[in-house]
Amino acid sequence: MADALVDGGARVERHSPLLPDLTEAAMSTRSCCSRAPSRAFPSNRTSSCGPAPPDWARTTRASMLRAMVFSHRDWIEANSRRELHRHGWRQLFAEFDAVVCPITLIPAFPHDHNPDPRTRRIDIDGIEFPYFDQLVWAGLATMPGLPATAIPAGRSPEGLPVGVQLIGPMSEDRTPLRLAELLEQQIGGFQAPR
Repeated sequence: MADALVDGGARVERHSPLLPDLTEAAMSTRSCCSRAPSRAFPSNRTSSCGPAPPDWARTTRASMLRAMVFSHRDWIEANSRRELHRHGWRQLFAEFDAVVCPITLIPAFPHDHNPDPRTRRIDIDGIEFPYFDQLVWAGLATMPGLPATAIPAGRSPEGLPVGVQLIGPMSEDRTPLRLAELLEQQIGGFQAPR
């Protein structure tokens, strides 16, 4: 994808200190965006995560569980962290037009239809992870409320479709959409899996 952008005349930077810390963004995403799903899990509304070992307490799952029982004060603190992310993105977009990054952790995968989403798992390099861990990359744009456009980026070695997301500045939805159009002309559009 980066090569296609360079071939099309874009300046591409593969690293920038202005990019958000992915771990912090994932924790903020879980904190800010996990409250609504708690309605699907009634037992979580009245339970408490209680004290947790330090290693477990830093996981995205622990962050999501704590968010399900947030007080208003907790949510205000989480929202303050979201505002810090928004500020960081504004600084980044003062220098860059868009960010290209993964959509999810792995290529296409078998769907898990277990009615309890908390028990769903995805396999990443032979290790099972909670199903919702795959949202870490999507949350990078979702949590601060940035527009993002998903586009095909090729295939995995197994022939599965792989995509990327194009993240644009706040309220500039046409920026990632236009970049998607230009990239489609450069590398082609969607191709059905073999």
